[in-house]
Amino acid sequence: MIDLNGKVAIVTGATSGIGAETAKVLAIAGASVIITGRREETAKALVKNIHAEGGQADWITGDITNSEFTNNLAATTEEKFGRLDILANVAGAITRGDVLNTSDEDWFTMMNTNVSGTFFMSRASINAMRRSGGGSIINLGSTVGLTGCAGLAAYCASKGAVVNMTRAMAIDYATENIRVNSVNPGAVDTPMLVSGHGTLNADSIREENRNSIPQGWLPQPKEVANLIAFLASDLSKHITGAAIPVDGGYTAE
Repeated sequence: MIDLNGKVAIVTGATSGIGAETAKVLAIAGASVIITGRREETAKALVKNIHAEGGQADWITGDITNSEFTNNLAATTEEKFGRLDILANVAGAITRGDVLNTSDEDWFTMMNTNVSGTFFMSRASINAMRRSGGGSIINLGSTVGLTGCAGLAAYCASKGAVVNMTRAMAIDYATENIRVNSVNPGAVDTPMLVSGHGTLNADSIREENRNSIPQGWLPQPKEVANLIAFLASDLSKHITGAAIPVDGGYTAE
């Protein structure tokens, strides 16, 4: 059983999909969780739901592409709870297109959200983790950051950067009991999966993705959140620098 009692966590991108589920799973496992995202009302509702299930959580909304915000978020979390042990960098964005159909704006949105946001939040948290005696950073990559994919040039580039940044941080802080791993989902049944496809039917998109998975079924966000919780816990204390797929065998083919 995963036990996070006494640990303090920040979860970014916690107002939808995998981020929201991660916040719930960590809180139910005993962590005190600060959730962050851009949608205040959604954040408040999630905190209320976590409290109803017996967990401890609070919310701070803001923009992780702003390093001043990430610095304040980490400092406020440490001030409130006295420590910081876990950072789940789940916030992300997706834009679809090959390089000829990716605008400057789309490119910078991918890089700022997926890469810079992860970098800023990690940098802001490491000193607090040092003061806590160590910690675990879990970055959300993607299978397309491991293998590439047609029609997702900017997204593939950003997630590939996240995976390799994870490896670098793992090496840098291995002797300080700060572990850094990436969780790399394939298709997951979230709003992001069906976004940006124009007039294509959402059910047909889900079916197409389901058919690409060797296991033959489309996972829910909790499948990813459970792995994040494992990597946040002491059960995984000898795992760092790993890039773990959660894809039903997709990257094995």
